[in-house]
Amino acid sequence: MRESCNEPFVSAINPQSWLQVERGKLTKFVPQSPSSIESLIKVPEPSILPFYKPVDYVKVLAEIHEELESCHPTERSSLYLLQYQVFKGLGQSKLMQRSLRSAWSKASTVHEKLVFGAWLKYEKHGDDRISDLLSSCGKCAKEFGSIDIASEFPVVKTSSTLGMVNDTNLPRVVSFQIGDERITCERRKIAVLSAPFQAMLNGCFTESVCVDIDLSENDISASGMRAISDFSKTGSLSELAPSLLMEILVFGNRFCCEGLKDACDRKLASLVLCRQDAVELIEFALEQNSPVLAASCLQVFLHELPDSLNDDQVVELLCSLDRQQQSIMAGPASFSLYSLLAEVSMNFNPSSDRAVLFGKQLVDGAGNRRQKMIALHQLGCIRLLRKECAEAETLFEAALSEGHVYSILGLARLCHMRGHSKQSYEKISSVISSYTPLGWIYQERSLYCDGDKRWEELEKATELDPSLTYPFMYRAASLMRKQDVQAALAEINRVLGFKLALECLELRFCFYLALEDYQSALCDVQAILTLSPDYRMFGGRVGASQLRILVREHVESWTTADCWLQLYDTRSLVDDIGSLSVIYQMLESDAPKGVLYFRLSLLLFRLNCPEAAMRSLQLAREHASSEPERLVYEGWILYDTADSYQDPSCSSTVVLLLEEALKCPSDRLRKGQALNNLGSVYIDCRKLDAAADCYINALKIRHTRAHHGLARVHHLRNDKNAAYAEMTNLIEKAMNNASAYEKRSEYCDRDLTKADLEMVTRLDPLRVYPYRYRAAVLMDSHKDKETIAELSRAIAFKADVHLFHLRAAFHEHIGDVMGALRDC
Repeated sequence: MRESCNEPFVSAINPQSWLQVERGKLTKFVPQSPSSIESLIKVPEPSILPFYKPVDYVKVLAEIHEELESCHPTERSSLYLLQYQVFKGLGQSKLMQRSLRSAWSKASTVHEKLVFGAWLKYEKHGDDRISDLLSSCGKCAKEFGSIDIASEFPVVKTSSTLGMVNDTNLPRVVSFQIGDERITCERRKIAVLSAPFQAMLNGCFTESVCVDIDLSENDISASGMRAISDFSKTGSLSELAPSLLMEILVFGNRFCCEGLKDACDRKLASLVLCRQDAVELIEFALEQNSPVLAASCLQVFLHELPDSLNDDQVVELLCSLDRQQQSIMAGPASFSLYSLLAEVSMNFNPSSDRAVLFGKQLVDGAGNRRQKMIALHQLGCIRLLRKECAEAETLFEAALSEGHVYSILGLARLCHMRGHSKQSYEKISSVISSYTPLGWIYQERSLYCDGDKRWEELEKATELDPSLTYPFMYRAASLMRKQDVQAALAEINRVLGFKLALECLELRFCFYLALEDYQSALCDVQAILTLSPDYRMFGGRVGASQLRILVREHVESWTTADCWLQLYDTRSLVDDIGSLSVIYQMLESDAPKGVLYFRLSLLLFRLNCPEAAMRSLQLAREHASSEPERLVYEGWILYDTADSYQDPSCSSTVVLLLEEALKCPSDRLRKGQALNNLGSVYIDCRKLDAAADCYINALKIRHTRAHHGLARVHHLRNDKNAAYAEMTNLIEKAMNNASAYEKRSEYCDRDLTKADLEMVTRLDPLRVYPYRYRAAVLMDSHKDKETIAELSRAIAFKADVHLFHLRAAFHEHIGDVMGALRDC
């Protein structure tokens, strides 16, 4: 019995019901009217991203680099955080990770180490399922493990000048009366504890000649005073109850006993073992200005992210701190701390009260212009999502006045919400007339146009920035409404050919649903669930898993054997989305899940979906059928986590391992991959005959990608015609063939090369090699301006080191030294 559809599915989509549902089953698509189709394929307006998006990100990155070269070491972590914010706005996840790691490695305080270590753990491996594995890896343990907080703070020592007695006639001992008890102490030892005690016991006060001093009114117990007496003699505290340590610390604060206070601070810090300990002690730490204890509590909160932010007590504590309290707990890392907490909150729910609270703290803690624009814009986005228009407008205006031009999108959207689209259009037009044209500017202005004008604006947006998905989705939906089905599918397939975006898969799913092509719809929804198991469709109103259940009612069930055959077909066609879907379906069968999850992880890594890939590796580890299999998956997890690299000297070992693998019983998919890998290693070793044999054998079992390797062999044998023919075979077989066109371009003359690379840019405009090649050709023709323009065209939407390097060389060639320096 399949899970039935609950009521929100029908009501959330359309009260008129464009889906006919009987007893929880999707029976038929019912296009009752144009408006019902409209609701099915509606494309939401693009979100205003709550990120730092400078108009000229290259200039900002260059400025950050210059500052890093000349700044004080204590400023470096903050600058790397800013660099991270720039890369986040560009969507460059690998560069984001590198910036965070640099911020952590250049941390000058324990607070920065805590914040950036926690951020790395949250960004890359927030899942506790592999925490035990990470702790076994030295490199990961340093980044993600706990820090010995006390060792990071200098020990406070008592001044050697204290305790000096000028009058030798003073009593050697002194007794402190506390209630009915008397604690006898060495006068000189107690005087050493602080300047106030020195003045009291050795100065001109009455107590200096007294043997008995009453301390009953000073909130210290007899037990506490005895512990203080012992400390004055030994310089250390024995094992004491937390309540007594707190009592002594308060007393130490009152009498300025810095050494005593520091010892209590460290003792209490060592007792913070869990979140409840931290919650109970953090307020005390802040009241008593105890930095070691406060940092230890902070470490617990950060180590448990994101779960700790589901604790109302923790959130209330962290959001109620003033500047002084923040300084005690987080030192100079307050802005970094609240940047992390705000990001975690927004990832969970960007319109939540919690996101507002941390956003406010971020704004209050912003110290310089860049920090202010980032914080103000982010909080403005949160307010906009909550429909708090007046507050959002104030924040966007403030961010804009600080120099964040992107915030004008928020102001334009607010005007539009109030019915003033003309003002919105004018606001965005003012940006277009003042700055270098960018894709997101034209995308935003398109929202305030209609008809052909809107289409023109979106075409311009795609030309300037093909990474934007909204223009493709709008065009595809418009074509579908006009019942131009093939053109609509071609447009959405165009973007899915180079960017595996969930929102684009969702739209194509709707198209297939409208066409009653349930098999294709199932394929897309299963690919969605592979990438994001909790994904919700139709504006977050319906779970993708729920839709999958309904659609499956109309698709013929596959046996395990059917699935394997389908997987062979999708792999042979280089149909990556199809492969994702088939593996997802196979995971419901009785097939070995560890191997399937592992296969899925490799595919996801190739598709540049690192989070989903790592999740699959974790699941492979959990479902391993044996200890050796589990160790293999753990090796892959650590290999990815530790950013390992391959030593060229290990080629012989790799060959032996792959040869051994090929002797093992296996399916054709794994054998084809192993043969392909072995061929690559043989090429590196210049064993071309052996490499060719591997690729030919791989092709015999339909491992289509082996055409690529065999073409390489032909090329190294100086047979470019055979290499060209081999890549043509790959192009004819593969659904996703932009890389094949790019590789084939290396095996032909200039005219054919140019044609192939133009095709690459049409199929995948995010690949940078075609831009570099065309720029080089233009430079050979002495077309300097066109050369720079071609590279700048790609740099506008992709931060790529090769593009920067080439443009710097061309800038230098034409005498633009500052342009060359900036790109370098």
